[in-house]
Amino acid sequence: MRGPHNIWRLIRTGATFERAGAMRLALEAMDAPRSIRIAARVIGWPVQWLGLRGDPSEPPLLRALTALGPAYIKFGQLMSTRPDVVGVELAQELRVLQDKLPAFDTDLAKAEIESELGIKIDEMFEEFSEPVAAASLAQVHKAVVRATGKVVAVKVLRPDVERAFMKDVDAFFLAAAIIETLSPASRRLRPRAVIEHFAGVVRGELDLRMEASAADEFAANTKDDEGFSVPALVWELSSRRVLTTEWVEGISLGDVEAVLATGQDPTEFAARILQTFLRHALRDGYFHADMHQGNLKRGPNGDLIALDFGIMGRIDTYTRKVYAEILMGFLQRDYHRVAEAHFEAGYVPADQDVDAFAQALRAVGEPIFGQDAAHVSMARLFGHLFDVTERFGMQTRTELILLQRTMVVVEGVTRTFDSNMNMWDVSAPIIERYILDHLGPRAVVRDLSATMRVLSRFGPRLPALAETALMNLNEHPEPRKNTTPGWLWGLTGVATGIAITALFIV
Repeated sequence: MRGPHNIWRLIRTGATFERAGAMRLALEAMDAPRSIRIAARVIGWPVQWLGLRGDPSEPPLLRALTALGPAYIKFGQLMSTRPDVVGVELAQELRVLQDKLPAFDTDLAKAEIESELGIKIDEMFEEFSEPVAAASLAQVHKAVVRATGKVVAVKVLRPDVERAFMKDVDAFFLAAAIIETLSPASRRLRPRAVIEHFAGVVRGELDLRMEASAADEFAANTKDDEGFSVPALVWELSSRRVLTTEWVEGISLGDVEAVLATGQDPTEFAARILQTFLRHALRDGYFHADMHQGNLKRGPNGDLIALDFGIMGRIDTYTRKVYAEILMGFLQRDYHRVAEAHFEAGYVPADQDVDAFAQALRAVGEPIFGQDAAHVSMARLFGHLFDVTERFGMQTRTELILLQRTMVVVEGVTRTFDSNMNMWDVSAPIIERYILDHLGPRAVVRDLSATMRVLSRFGPRLPALAETALMNLNEHPEPRKNTTPGWLWGLTGVATGIAITALFIV
């Protein structure tokens, strides 16, 4: 991690940021401490002539990232999901960062596909187009399957992209280690954990089997969702470096005028986008975490179509319940309940004052809820929430940051169709339904049923467990601490377990 090649990469990065005029902006946006600012300028300023020039027509930060290449572009895109690290304004700017690399030669793409699938292109496809889209990791071709006549999209990784990416990721780890050393306060944001997350995302995207699996799971979860669809996977034409799906026609949500020209009701469409995302996140715990306009289409039948499943979010059942309670608390303006949910989940250290935290949350929520619909913004809410939770020592939780960032992105998409939509009013039915299903009486019954199933599976093993426990107690007796022998407590616990299991089985 600390080899000369990584040091050189950091020097080149600092020089490029200085040359593009992005160094100061980035450091200010992240509120970097003085030690980090000095180190960054020392690395970059004297040798800025070594930096890459980039496109002078772009804003400084985007100019630097695109000049440095695929790994930096991808890292910039990921940092748009981390307003807690780079600040809300910079995260918003990075959202527009797109992969701006030229396509690689179609003959190379064909060779990669043939090598991966073990079949000649002409045997697989009747037609195979020039690239229709190119990104930092891969590019896409439109093709027609010879055996079935089905029109498909074929995604193929860039040649040798894995090695190039992981070299830059090594340098990112060195940078994170330097930051944590020079700025102990930065450890709350866990810079190395951020890079670990980034490396994990990239590794997943560099194995298209993982994206195929994600798309397939997402499609299975959402197959009954009215007005929403996912392209079907073609497994037999997919592998580690090739991903094939059905080709879907539609209008990119980036072309708002074209979408509205179809007669689409903008208010209904905006509400559907937001509610669809919340339904996936809360109901399934598995959601599309890159829902910008370029990854969404309106199909000919009016469906909302999702594309590109390289970045997906997953949250466990318990976290979903906590998050729903937090959102519901804000909806009801019950800030003390929001504070309690943070403490109960362990998000805020127990030594903090719950009443003071609730008061701080009120200062976050009330100014926002007092605005008209056009200004009721999740982006603003989460931006202020990051400040408050930092003040109360809350540790960064990657899965929640990703969820919150995606909500902010979805808000931006919905407002392009209905600028006056009240995000909270539209969200409320989905959140309330989740609360009813997962925190109400039905949820208690369902949880008890799950407990019964677990206990029933252990029923046949309880006699052996009891015998083992008694033998261990006899061999290693504990010092007497009270008038009740320890072995009796152990036997009582085992007997209680047996009784409960028997009751549930009966």
